[in-house]
Amino acid sequence: MSKAGLDNRHRNHDGEISHKHGNTLVGTLRKIYGPGFAAGYPATEKLSEVMIQLNETSLSQLRRDHETRHLEHKIAKASK
Repeated sequence: MSKAGLDNRHRNHDGEISHKHGNTLVGTLRKIYGPGFAAGYPATEKLSEVMIQLNETSLSQLRRDHETRHLEHKIAKASK
């Protein structure tokens, strides 16, 4: 279980992101966040396969959009 943050909300969003969007390809996420997202991984890798090894910048981008509930919309738009 995650620990509560300063505002008493739990911060275990990484597992939630991976569960909801784990099948999303790195290539799709690069359309959203740019070519530096998940640098060093092929575009054909799934988010669930690289999530634990993402650098802080890439992970922060995902967390921000997930917390603001924009991630699903952005993925859908980039997948078209």
